[in-house]
Amino acid sequence: MSGVKVCVIGLWHLGSVTAACLADLGYRVAGLDADAARVERLDRGAAPLFEPGLDEIIAANLAAGRLTFTTDAAQALAGATYAIIAHDTPVDEQDEVDLAPLFASAAALALHLQSGATVIVSSQVPVGTCEQLAARIHELNPSLGFGIAYLPENLRLGQAIERFRRPDMLVIGADDGVTCEAVDGLLSAIEAPRVKVGLRTAEMIKHAINCYLATSISFIGEIAAICDEVGADALAVARALRLDSRIGPGAPLQPGLGFAGGTLARDLKALLRTAGRHGLAAPLTRAVLAVNEAQGENVLRKLHGVYASLQGRQVGVLGLTYKPGTSTLRRSAALEFIRAMAADGASIRAYDPKADPDEVRPHSELTLCDDPYAVAQEGDALLLATPWPEFGELDFGRIRRSMHSPVLLDPHNMLDADAMAGLGFLYLGTGRGCQARLSVAPEGTAR
Repeated sequence: MSGVKVCVIGLWHLGSVTAACLADLGYRVAGLDADAARVERLDRGAAPLFEPGLDEIIAANLAAGRLTFTTDAAQALAGATYAIIAHDTPVDEQDEVDLAPLFASAAALALHLQSGATVIVSSQVPVGTCEQLAARIHELNPSLGFGIAYLPENLRLGQAIERFRRPDMLVIGADDGVTCEAVDGLLSAIEAPRVKVGLRTAEMIKHAINCYLATSISFIGEIAAICDEVGADALAVARALRLDSRIGPGAPLQPGLGFAGGTLARDLKALLRTAGRHGLAAPLTRAVLAVNEAQGENVLRKLHGVYASLQGRQVGVLGLTYKPGTSTLRRSAALEFIRAMAADGASIRAYDPKADPDEVRPHSELTLCDDPYAVAQEGDALLLATPWPEFGELDFGRIRRSMHSPVLLDPHNMLDADAMAGLGFLYLGTGRGCQARLSVAPEGTAR
């Protein structure tokens, strides 16, 4: 392994984890990114965002000489047997994908890739993208011989290292056996079932997995909304569903805020565009997106069930990142709530244990606190927007005493509903019969 060089292109979450973990397997890895500040940070052993254990793996492999980072494509690709395109594919505010960084990487590969190397695409891409990337490289350098494969990323923010080392499976997409075996050889140290298919099938597998997960999340969200109206318990419903062997214990059936971060929505939008190009309506995929968008509206509806208007109200928000275990605010549901509440006249205090201050700074609609208890002080409502485990350990008796009105919104159902009610909160979870409770709840005291 020490003689094999791998170039990893794109060094945010996917790329930095891939580079560090491959170096940890014994390969010589050169990480390539156009962002000089990001490369300088990685050279100091600091990942571009928080991922448990990643800084330590980067530092150890820098010290061992197996891992380097650069902005110089010629240097990074010199002598590389493998080149992995690992950009975290950008999405805009409408979750539309931007493939420009991937095609820029294809141009660099055409100039600097050694003949006979294998190009692996791990970024999330629409069906047909790998063929387009290969065609672009051939167009720019017709004499270059290379293989191209699609290896769908299976990482999760907060669990990425474990997912890299012990994935449920490895999908290897290639249209020729030599390329397929080259990728299999690169990952020979990783024990997992192999699914070896063609390029387009591999791309579709990633779409299908994400669409299925998103469908499950939207399904339980819709069930939870009905449970709120009729006084049923969606958590008990979800437990029963998981006991059905046709559904299973790993099904993503946790009532909450739906899916955020742009990853699932990006694949759903890509699938809709692909279907549309072939004259297919894909009504289920379209409905999954619509149900997900309604999840946040359901939480705000609960708050408006207490306060007809948020004008002059102070709302505390615990959690800003789009999920626990990361520092990124990318397509965060918390920020969408904050924007909606601020537009209705609320003033917002917020706290997050890991949010990147540089990402928070542009959001002038909130005041960032460095203490979770300060968020609730004199507040009219408290929203647990991101289910960081440490929020479950807070002293909610202290929080209750500090609040002006004890309205507690817990859309992820982190807390014990009976215990919170016992402390004097108007506790509003998801799928816990909350609308029935609101029908007898008085409006909070006016300021």
